[in-house]
Amino acid sequence: MWCGTLVRTSDGISHLLYSRWPVSTGHHGWVTHSQIAYATSDDILGPYAFKGVALAGAGGDAWDADVTHNPTVIKHEGRFYLYYMGNRGNGEYWNNRNQQRIGVAVADHPAGPWQRFDRPVIDVTPGSFDGKLVSNPTVTRGPDGRFCMVYKAVSDAGSPPKFGAVVCGVAFADHPLGPFIRQTQPIMVNPENDWSVEDPFVWSQDGQYYCLVKDFQGYFARSDQNVLVLFRSANGIHWQPAADPLFLDRSITWNDGTTQRVDALERPQLLIENGRPVILSVAAAIDPAREQSFNIQFKFDWSSMIQN
Repeated sequence: MWCGTLVRTSDGISHLLYSRWPVSTGHHGWVTHSQIAYATSDDILGPYAFKGVALAGAGGDAWDADVTHNPTVIKHEGRFYLYYMGNRGNGEYWNNRNQQRIGVAVADHPAGPWQRFDRPVIDVTPGSFDGKLVSNPTVTRGPDGRFCMVYKAVSDAGSPPKFGAVVCGVAFADHPLGPFIRQTQPIMVNPENDWSVEDPFVWSQDGQYYCLVKDFQGYFARSDQNVLVLFRSANGIHWQPAADPLFLDRSITWNDGTTQRVDALERPQLLIENGRPVILSVAAAIDPAREQSFNIQFKFDWSSMIQN
């Protein structure tokens, strides 16, 4: 399992939507076989019980025929909005990887049913920083009332199959369903390496925007590679690292006090309640082959982080 997004309903039940795919396909099966599953718990920290599939590939010639992945949920005016990556390809890793687009589905309850749409909510813009693929969506309502989406983008410049730079973009809409109007330049760009950041999670607090991202090179964190860093912005367009940007390295401290170094802690997602982060959920992989993966929830002292 991967990519866990949390929401809690008024009855106290915690709802987890997450990505899953067959073990037999290996970790790279996320791009050819993933679907979004649904689980619940009486405790926000779990354990969670599987309830069913929330959103699978649509099939046929739909833009999200094969894969649904990267779920993130927000609630607005009593309805739930599920942003996700979808694709349609030939079943080969790079072909499906390069067909990623961003969609949105809507429901009255996290259990669904989820209404999906015929077109992506964010598509590629040929010749631009997001010309090859878009994925990793995250959305928040900003101080001005608009909805801000930060997303991963890959340029169509460069050589196949990887193509160009891996960065993030930002877009704004007046409604959770869009239309989202993208900014023409990428954000959080590493001047030393074109693989900059991915896996954003954006939220608004005290009139500011904040965003967690995975720092591929450790450039912003000034530390190890593939760690989580914190950015902030006054307008959602111009972003700067926090004064102490390193948010989380690839170590887990368990309840018994032991610490475990893992290959990956990625896809950060926060549960936001009453305008404040409550729980951090991340996807974890034990070894480089990522044969063992799971979602894990953390509690943090958020006040000290936001003051940076």
